[in-house]
Amino acid sequence: MRYAALLVLALAGSAQTQAQAQTRTPTQVQVETDPVSIEAGQDVYMVFCQTCHGAEARGGGPLAAIMTREPPDLTRLAAHNGGRFPAELATRQIDGRDPLAGHGGEMPVFGPVFGTGFAALATPSGQPILTSRTIVDLIHWLESIQTDG
Repeated sequence: MRYAALLVLALAGSAQTQAQAQTRTPTQVQVETDPVSIEAGQDVYMVFCQTCHGAEARGGGPLAAIMTREPPDLTRLAAHNGGRFPAELATRQIDGRDPLAGHGGEMPVFGPVFGTGFAALATPSGQPILTSRTIVDLIHWLESIQTDG
């Protein structure tokens, strides 16, 4: 019952976000502007991700040399996806629903580590993704650092 209540609350928040998104341009829909969430996401990144993906999120972190595949440049995820940040794919890879091989095995699955407090992440399609608040913050930060070059 508790999870059902959380799901209803998350979806209600997502519906409000979707209603607000309908009045924005497509690029505004994709970029989270909550500075608290973005800052929290950057903090999470610096603790859990930068050793592989680098402090600038461009790959080549201190552990990259021992991996079977070089960690990707996370600032170019949107550029490699037709200009749209792949929020759903990134969320699924981080929380373990879509494991990513190539790090000497699968990328560490952070879903269980970040599994406290549910949140809904709105995607450009309008389909909410239920995940942890920590992963939502990380996704918002990753969205905020996207570059074209």
